[in-house]
Amino acid sequence: MQRSLLVDRIIVQKNDEDLLNRISDSVQTAFYEGGGECDVIIEDVKGKSTTHHFSNLFEMDGISFEEPSVNFFSFNNPIGACKTCEGFGSIIGVDPDLVIPNKSASVFENAVACWNGETMSKYKNQLLKNAHKFNFPVHKPIVDLTKAQYKLLWEGNSHFEGINAFFEMLTKETYKIQYRVMLARYRGKTSCPDCEGTRLRKDANYVRVGEKCLREIILMPVAEAQTYFKNLKLSASDEKISKRLLIEINNRLQYLMDVGLNYLSLNRVANTLSGGESQRINLATQLGSSLVGSLYILDEPSIGLHSRDTERLIKVLRELQRQGNTVIVVEHDEEIMRAADVLIDIGPEAGTGGGKLVFQGKHADLVKSKESYTAKYLTKQLEIKVPTTRRKFKEFIEVKSITDNNLKNVSVKFPLNTLCCVTGVSGSGKSTLVKKALVPRLQKYLDGFYANVEHKSIIDGSLKQIKQVEYVDQNPIGRSSRSNPATYTKAYDEIRTLFSEQGLAKLREYKAGHFSFNVDGGRCEMCQGEGTITVEMQFMADIQLPCESCKGKRFKADTLEILYKGKSIADILDMTIDDAISFFSGDDENRIAMKIVDKLKPLQDVGLGYVHLGQSSSTLSGGEAQRIKLATFLGMGGANNSVLFVFDEPTTGLHFHDVSKLLKSFEALIAKGHSIIVIEHNLDVIKCADWLIDLGPESGDEGGYVVFEGTPEGLVANKKGYTAKYLKEKL
Repeated sequence: MQRSLLVDRIIVQKNDEDLLNRISDSVQTAFYEGGGECDVIIEDVKGKSTTHHFSNLFEMDGISFEEPSVNFFSFNNPIGACKTCEGFGSIIGVDPDLVIPNKSASVFENAVACWNGETMSKYKNQLLKNAHKFNFPVHKPIVDLTKAQYKLLWEGNSHFEGINAFFEMLTKETYKIQYRVMLARYRGKTSCPDCEGTRLRKDANYVRVGEKCLREIILMPVAEAQTYFKNLKLSASDEKISKRLLIEINNRLQYLMDVGLNYLSLNRVANTLSGGESQRINLATQLGSSLVGSLYILDEPSIGLHSRDTERLIKVLRELQRQGNTVIVVEHDEEIMRAADVLIDIGPEAGTGGGKLVFQGKHADLVKSKESYTAKYLTKQLEIKVPTTRRKFKEFIEVKSITDNNLKNVSVKFPLNTLCCVTGVSGSGKSTLVKKALVPRLQKYLDGFYANVEHKSIIDGSLKQIKQVEYVDQNPIGRSSRSNPATYTKAYDEIRTLFSEQGLAKLREYKAGHFSFNVDGGRCEMCQGEGTITVEMQFMADIQLPCESCKGKRFKADTLEILYKGKSIADILDMTIDDAISFFSGDDENRIAMKIVDKLKPLQDVGLGYVHLGQSSSTLSGGEAQRIKLATFLGMGGANNSVLFVFDEPTTGLHFHDVSKLLKSFEALIAKGHSIIVIEHNLDVIKCADWLIDLGPESGDEGGYVVFEGTPEGLVANKKGYTAKYLKEKL
């Protein structure tokens, strides 16, 4: 039986301010005693009463809601993070790509891999028998299903059990070993089903601005979000509250548009961004700060940018300058150099052959410079020539019905024994096509994952021609701080052997291992071969100091007494690759010295002659790490024929002169019977390709189509897409 507590009786009189205060206090008390609820009974002069129920609880239809706060909408805070994935956006669950590996097949054609076989096919047959009752297209390829139909396939209905119910059954019966094996086969890192990868708690979606909740807004690309906020209609009171906020939101979205990031979704995870995208987001942040009188220094902001997007970047840099700032850009891009007010060229060569001021002045004065390679390429005294012929091909690899990310059911052929370039504006789907579609499918085929029949609808062509696939990325060449170009290319093995054969080393019985800084023996034990000592600071960043014992040389004094042509092992590691090649080439009669030259020569060929032999891998840029990997493969000679090499923007950080060397290295790989696929924006590489695959026409949702497949001349003649427009000038 519900009981009520009487808080106050009041006789209402007009214009009694004290009475209003009393009513306010009484209502507050009633809410407190009633747990957020109270009744107000009003009785008129005739004695007729009406009851009004009030509640200050944040609830509706029996559901209690959390009081909204800033943290309520943040996945970085325990209050706002999704309770299932704890704010990470992904969980270990059933991977849709493993359950339906071939999206070009239909349910009838066994697209759902877990429903194949004699026993499990009953789930597929259940759907096939009842599909007519709810008009499910069992003969339509999975890729062509609507979102509602695809969702129904997973969730099921009263006529059939969906894929989710199938895996729930497997989970309940994991005491059977065959079910545990099947579950393991289809498990992987997958998007959280509760927050759909947005990382926000479910009930945050009950709060809407206009017609959209926060989850829907953060899944939008920047361009779509900008349109939404510009056209947002609010009530008069909401408009007053949000006036200043909407100005800030629209300005920040516009800055992201200005730097060419209109295709990124607001929910994009930072570790999936390229270096250039991260830098441009930082640039957009600085634009939003509206600072004046500041010095901005940017290190190659054009990384990962198509020529169309470079024009946008130049406008942004000019805007920073117009605001009263000074902008210094370290850059290799031709368009940015031409747009600069002042050029400062350092050179003329790299490493020990550089370090001089070769030129300073306006672009028009470059003609006067005699030493500068930059001047020679910009004034066309030197240039990367267009090939007179393009390689023809018979063999190819084809991937089919690719729908990852923004790709629109793409099927495309990659020719073998050629230089194939994948082009398109930033965000058009290039990396998705190569890194997420081609490389994993080909690797699975080489690992024996696909059966001979089923793989042809996923990946087809001259697959037997490829013995190995190498994805040459820009990750560091080693996990240890001791890793360096000499160790990675195995040149250091020969150097250690050479020192162990010196007279004093034999007298002291030093083996090759004695000259290694990775094992006990000849290395300095105080720093354990690091050359530096790390001083841990409790509340500040750790400090690196040169080792007091070896003075940064990494080795013991008696090890440094072993000399080859007057140089110790520490002196050799301190040499640049160019200097080392000159040094060891002077000893033609020494077989080991010649082996060292052979291993170092590919590094010089790819333009890394300025790098020190013992330079820590952690100090190398992504482009340098990528070229060291390329040099390693060049040094293998004729071994491992028929390797498919995949490079992701190998021209990152390269000057025109270095691009020329890189292209010669590509020619050398193809001459050895290998195939090369390059994701690239550099027009000098694109014009030298034998075959182009251009994606677009735009980025994000407006991209993901194959604009053109063919030769560079064919692309220019086709006149479709942005790449054709800019490539025309180069041809």
